[in-house]
Amino acid sequence: MAKKYSQFKAALVMAKASLIATLRSPTSVVFALLFPVIFVTVFGAMVDNTAVKVKVRLSPHSDSANPMYAAIKAIPIFDLSYGSDSAAMLSDLKKGRIAAVLYLHAPTVVNGLPQFRTDLLGSSAVADKMPLIQAALQEAASKVNQRILPDQPAPASIQVVNIPGRVYRQIDFILPGQLGFSLLMAGVFSSAFLLFNLRHTLVLKRIYVTPVSRAAILLGEMLSRLLFQVICFIIITALGYFAFQFTLVNGLLTFMEMLLLSVFGLVIFMGIGFIISGIIRNESSIAPVANTLTVPQILLCGLFFPIDNYPVWLRTFCELLPLTFFVDGLRKIAFEGLHIWQIPLQLAGLIVWGILIAGLSIRSFKWE
Repeated sequence: MAKKYSQFKAALVMAKASLIATLRSPTSVVFALLFPVIFVTVFGAMVDNTAVKVKVRLSPHSDSANPMYAAIKAIPIFDLSYGSDSAAMLSDLKKGRIAAVLYLHAPTVVNGLPQFRTDLLGSSAVADKMPLIQAALQEAASKVNQRILPDQPAPASIQVVNIPGRVYRQIDFILPGQLGFSLLMAGVFSSAFLLFNLRHTLVLKRIYVTPVSRAAILLGEMLSRLLFQVICFIIITALGYFAFQFTLVNGLLTFMEMLLLSVFGLVIFMGIGFIISGIIRNESSIAPVANTLTVPQILLCGLFFPIDNYPVWLRTFCELLPLTFFVDGLRKIAFEGLHIWQIPLQLAGLIVWGILIAGLSIRSFKWE
């Protein structure tokens, strides 16, 4: 008598085979597990503990005997520190690097009543933060008044002084991030798929018998992508400048320096694509591997929102990523008017990453 076939056992075998196939699929693991973990980590660290941090500097001549000093120190949204150079602080304020400068006057007595004056220096570059800063200072002054002279004329007062500065618009933050996003995605994905397909269709194997070197192939592909990215760069920047008043401090010179900086970014991001194409054996694995390398940078490098509110350990990691060096450099050149040789930190970071990635790209290159 024939043994009855167990449908349940067959279902278990199918389930086991399907589970093994799923676990072996990079696409499934990356999109089902890795990306959610990355999103939870990033947004969990960002949705924080006392929300926004506003950079405020105390004038080096401020008097810590002013009761407002302790009250201001207790304001949780302030990232407060003493400045050492008044001229440097004013320059940072005009460029939007800090939100305000405070000068705490020494306590005085007028008509027998103590007076505690505080000067608040703001700039049009940080006009969006001034209402928040003023509200916090007024609350601090009210607490000082209630503690020292309740129900009496207010001894603590805030005097606001605005200094001229460039108007900082949202587009000045967003557009450099989108240029970085465009360069990253085009450089990594297009290079990885193109080189893999050339190898898979044996085009590279045919080129191998010619005198063409690996470096020449990589250089040719880089020049092609550079031309394409120059077109994209011009379109995106022109749209931001003419439609949304994107700031180009020195006009055409600023644009050319931004374009020059993008060459460094292109070398790095295309190099990442070359490395992926050299180590991946299956075309279906390119996208998840490329996403694994690009999505964390998109989230962590300040493309869509500042990274100032991240914990110190995460912010330190973010500042070492190549996309961070690139986007920060673009913002300093475009809005602050710095020349490319005046951003040594960003330039050095891009050069180090470029040398490292270029070396790995050549080593991982395969003809077939």
